[in-house]
Amino acid sequence: MAGVLRSRSINADNDGKVLSMHTLNMDEPSSDIEIYAKEVLNALISDNLPPTPNNFSLYFDRLLEDKSENLRKQIVSMLELEENNDDENTILLEQSLKQGFASIKNVLGITANLYKNMALMTKILERRKKELHENPIIQAALGVISTLEGDVSKLNTILLKQSSQMKLLYEETAAIIKNVENETIFDNQFGVYNKRNLLLKIEQEMGLIKEFKHKSSLIMIELSRDLVKSVQNEKAIILMTRTIARLLLKTSRRSDTVAHYGNGVFAMLLKHTDIESAKKASERLCDLVSNSNFFMGDREIQLKISIGVTNVDAEYSVEEIVVSAMNAIEKAYTQSGVDYAVSLRSNNNL
Repeated sequence: MAGVLRSRSINADNDGKVLSMHTLNMDEPSSDIEIYAKEVLNALISDNLPPTPNNFSLYFDRLLEDKSENLRKQIVSMLELEENNDDENTILLEQSLKQGFASIKNVLGITANLYKNMALMTKILERRKKELHENPIIQAALGVISTLEGDVSKLNTILLKQSSQMKLLYEETAAIIKNVENETIFDNQFGVYNKRNLLLKIEQEMGLIKEFKHKSSLIMIELSRDLVKSVQNEKAIILMTRTIARLLLKTSRRSDTVAHYGNGVFAMLLKHTDIESAKKASERLCDLVSNSNFFMGDREIQLKISIGVTNVDAEYSVEEIVVSAMNAIEKAYTQSGVDYAVSLRSNNNL
């Protein structure tokens, strides 16, 4: 019956004992977004998942993929208006911090060059003074040169002291930045999350899987090695890899975690996504990338990626799950005409 949701409502007496559970009747929805929201809630309850904000958000994104383009645009437009992502704020803070550190480093470099120039000026004065000593006609100028030499020497001493102080401040700042970087979640080079954040998200998801028994997947993505060999241009490969990162962000859901694992290998943690759905996501991603050509001078290059798919199994470690996905990439290379492969972590598939 439309507008009726099966929900657990807990009534307790003064002793805290649960008395009953009942069906919650709700008014008929008045808009598409309300209809969809109730459909999401129904799906959560049907899968025996608690309708927490996090679970609701995950299912909200997942079920939206099967809706009409018109509804998707309508909902995405509303989401953009109310977007308030703490991670994005953290990323902006990290970027500002690193830019500030780069500016401090530049100031130190300029100061070092200034000190070198002052040292060069001192040498020039000594050379000119020696030349004057050898010319008896302009002995009178020696007094002026000596005075100037003394002034430059004093300035040089002051500058050397200040330079040493700046170097000490720089080292202290560098230590602070190093500590901050150990806690960062963002990869500046590719504009996605970093390896540290990825491993943390996988670990958190494993805890949720152990508690609620749902299925999630991990896919690892890299630029095809055959393509890398054919290009043999480091700068072009970096640009192509950045293009892959942008495409991953474009095709991902808000609930997915897109991260740079290292050495141009990316990962996507697909929450509440079984292997079959992860395979379909991999197919869509491969098609999206293959339709995105890259131009290097007059040469047009068709981008291609290789993907490894694995399940997130709470019975194994984070490292074992990542290795399983990396093994799946290797498996894809052994199969002709295949862009992705699956390697499962389970008691029957070690």
